[in-house]
Amino acid sequence: MAERLVVIGGDAGGMAAATNARRGRPDLEIIALEMGRHTSYSACGIPYLVSGAVETLDELVVRTPQEFRDQHRIDVRTRHRVTGIDLDARRLEVRALDQNRTLHLGFDLLHIATGAKPVRPDLPGIDADWIHGVQNLEDAARLLAEVEGRRIRNVVVVGAGYIGLEMAEAFIDRGAGVTLVDRARQPLGTIDPDLANNVTQVLSGYGVKVHLGVTVQGFGDHVVETSDGTYPADLVVLGMGVEPASDLAREAGLDLGARGAIKVNTRQQTSAAGIYSAGDCADTFHLVSRERVHIALGTVANKTGRVAGVNLAGGYATFSGVLGTALTRICEYEIGRTGLSQAEADAAGVEYAVGTADATSRAGYFPGARPVTARVLAERGSGRLLGGQIVGPDRVGKRIDTLAAALAGGLTALDLVELDLGYSPAVSPLWDPLQLAAQDAVAALGRIGR
Repeated sequence: MAERLVVIGGDAGGMAAATNARRGRPDLEIIALEMGRHTSYSACGIPYLVSGAVETLDELVVRTPQEFRDQHRIDVRTRHRVTGIDLDARRLEVRALDQNRTLHLGFDLLHIATGAKPVRPDLPGIDADWIHGVQNLEDAARLLAEVEGRRIRNVVVVGAGYIGLEMAEAFIDRGAGVTLVDRARQPLGTIDPDLANNVTQVLSGYGVKVHLGVTVQGFGDHVVETSDGTYPADLVVLGMGVEPASDLAREAGLDLGARGAIKVNTRQQTSAAGIYSAGDCADTFHLVSRERVHIALGTVANKTGRVAGVNLAGGYATFSGVLGTALTRICEYEIGRTGLSQAEADAAGVEYAVGTADATSRAGYFPGARPVTARVLAERGSGRLLGGQIVGPDRVGKRIDTLAAALAGGLTALDLVELDLGYSPAVSPLWDPLQLAAQDAVAALGRIGR
C-alpha cells in the first residue's frame, strides 16, 4: 500500500508542499484538507477586488480543487476542518462541515499549513453583520456583497497595517468616506516613525480621517466606540493583524517557536518525525537579526511550502530565512521595507548608523519626477547593511528589492554605493535613492572609502 501524505490547509503553504511532494513521489497518496471552499487563492488581492480593480472573485483563485485533482492527483477535500491530531496513532480527527459528521483519517506523513488567524478581540458588538474581516475568499464574498448591495457612505477601518491601508485605498476608490483607527502611534509599525508620518500625511491628503493612539472599545448602532469618541460607520473592516494558527499543533504536543508559531528547522521539519509545517503558522529565521521570527507573508508561505514538499517526497531542500521584505501602496504612494527597522535593530541589540536621502523617482528635470525618501541602516564597525525603507510615488516601491538582494549577499553600505545600477532620466535619477541613503550612512559611520 502506498504511503499517505495528508496536508492540512489548502492555500500557499499547503498546496505548494502538496504539488512539490507529488513531483518527487508519483506513488504517494496525497490528501489535502481545507476548511474553506477555495484552494490556492490570493488573499493579498482582496482589497483590489473590493475596490473594483479586480473584477471577479474567481480571478484571485490560482488553482481550483478540481484542477489539483485532475492535474496533480491530489485528493482535495474542501469544507473539512481538522479538529485534532493524534501523533502516536498517526491519525486525524476531521469534521466534514457540509455533511455535519466527524471522521478519522490516518497518515504516514503530515504537513501542517493552517496559516494565520486574524486578531479579533472580544469587544461588544463585534459580531454584527456590518463588521467584516478580510482573511479569506469567503470573507471577501460577504464584504463584496454588502458593498455592492447598498450605498456605503462611511467606512471605518480598524488597524493601520498593510491590510488596513489597502482596504482604506479600496474604499477611497469607491468614493466612500474613510476613517482609519489604530491604537499605535503610527501606521505600519515595521517602518520608522518619521517615514510613517509621511504615510499619515498621504492618507490625510486623500481625505482619510486618521486617528492614531486610539483604542476601539466596542460597536454600537452603526457607530464605532473608541477612547477618542464615536465614529459613524455604515461598514467596518477589521485589519488588526494576525497570529499563527498553531492551536492544533500545540494541542498535539508539537514544539512552538517565535510568537507561538510552530517551531521548524531549515527543512521545515517540526519536533515530531514525519511532521512538517510551512507558511503563516510556522516560524522562520531572520537573516539579519539571526533570530527566530514569525512573518506572515505570501512569499514566505510559497517558498517554505516548496521546501517542505521536496523533503516530504524524500528529497533534500532547505530554507535559509527571511528579511521581511514587504511592499504596500496607498493610491499612487508606495512603501517598501526590508531587513531591520530602527526599532527592530534596537530590540536586537545592534548598533547602527542611519542614512537618509530625499531624492526623486527620475532625473529631477524629467517630467513626472516625484519626491522620494529612502533610508538605509548599517552596522557600526562592520558597515554591514541591516535594512532600509523607501517611500514615494511613481512606482518606487520595487527599488527595495535592490536593497533586499544586497542584504542577502551580506554587502556593506559602501558596497551598495558602488553597485553598478541602471540609469535613464526617464526611469531613474543618476544616483539611485537607496545609494544616496547609503552614502549618508557611510558618512555617519565615518568612512568615505575602503
